[in-house]
Amino acid sequence: MQENDNKIYLVGYSGHSYVILESVDRLGLKVYGYLDRSRQTKNPYNLTFCGSEDEGHFIGWSEKSAFILAVGNNEIRRRIGLFIRSKSRKCLTIVDPGATISKSSTISSGTFVSAGAIINAQVEIGEDVIINTSVVVEHECKVGAGSHIAPGATILGNVEIGQNVFVGANTVIKEGIKIKDNVIVGAGSVVIDDLESNLKIVGNPAKRILR
Repeated sequence: MQENDNKIYLVGYSGHSYVILESVDRLGLKVYGYLDRSRQTKNPYNLTFCGSEDEGHFIGWSEKSAFILAVGNNEIRRRIGLFIRSKSRKCLTIVDPGATISKSSTISSGTFVSAGAIINAQVEIGEDVIINTSVVVEHECKVGAGSHIAPGATILGNVEIGQNVFVGANTVIKEGIKIKDNVIVGAGSVVIDDLESNLKIVGNPAKRILR
């Protein structure tokens, strides 16, 4: 996945981006600089600050460029991904060499798959998704655009997850479950029932948090 002809920019530069940068290094890619709302006081990877992607004078739109989405917030990450594609630029898919991916599965652009993740047969992962450290996604699952599966979560077979869903660390989702858009599942939950849109749930078994 070496992009020798593209200047690569990292979008977002804080904790989540550090994990991605470690994977980027293992893949042999070189990041030119980072984009953020302001210059970060902490710069552990010595990247050049290049402003924000939505600034009118950002030079990346006038050159051959590609982007790595490194924003943890689902809504913001998805919005930025769509904006970059509207400029006819690439959002790179980053799959850590330590992840195990079935050849029959598909992973869309802008998605990050972290070290130790396992994605089994016939899985479909949408755009701008985070599959975090040591996540297991079993056969024939679907994960919608802009979602985030946090470290250690296990998604059993034939689960369908909508867009902009957050699945907390060490959660287990029972086989065949359908989760609609904009759902938040708290860490350590066990999901045994289908979930409608815009819910917050937590627990074993997971139950709705009343707002």
